[in-house]
Amino acid sequence: MKLLAFTDVHLNKNAFDRIREKAIKEKPDLLICCGDISVFGFELDKTSKFINNIGIKTLIIPGNHESPDEIKYICNKNKNLINLHRNTFEFGDYLFFGWGTGGFSFIEKEFDDIFRKFKNFLYNKKKLIFITHAPIYGTKVDYLPFFGHRGCKSTRKFVEEIQPILTFCGHFHENFKKQDKIKKSLIINPGKDGMIVELE
Repeated sequence: MKLLAFTDVHLNKNAFDRIREKAIKEKPDLLICCGDISVFGFELDKTSKFINNIGIKTLIIPGNHESPDEIKYICNKNKNLINLHRNTFEFGDYLFFGWGTGGFSFIEKEFDDIFRKFKNFLYNKKKLIFITHAPIYGTKVDYLPFFGHRGCKSTRKFVEEIQPILTFCGHFHENFKKQDKIKKSLIINPGKDGMIVELE
């Protein structure tokens, strides 16, 4: 399976064009968006239509610049956009699980509650891919100079215990393209220009 993942485009036309060019060239099975395609929801209709017209199914979650309701709205309007926030999506042998919004709190109680409720279900999935906006705490994707690690401890616990084969996240523009691992679980901030990841 081939994925083209991106995050935090924030209305950047050049970045959107590069994502489309990569999609045409690489022909991924799915696009993955970790949120923040807009600037506080501005021109969300326009940007979502652009992504939809690439013509590839796109799993999308809200960042801190979109609300869950806004993402639900654009997914209802665009046939190629799939709302992954608090949802799962199966593709072949893979199960995608998404959790959007956030990015400013160490602890997300609502996520902790969902994790406890569905822990056994998710733990048994050998090919789980986690899509989130906030970076995972204590990794290369959440470290900021002068501030230290500023990511989410709730999702850190999730990754430690569930060990998804892959996690995509965003939020910190300083860490575009950076990668890290927690045990065997790979964590990637794919950046605004998009990153191709191939899985067997």
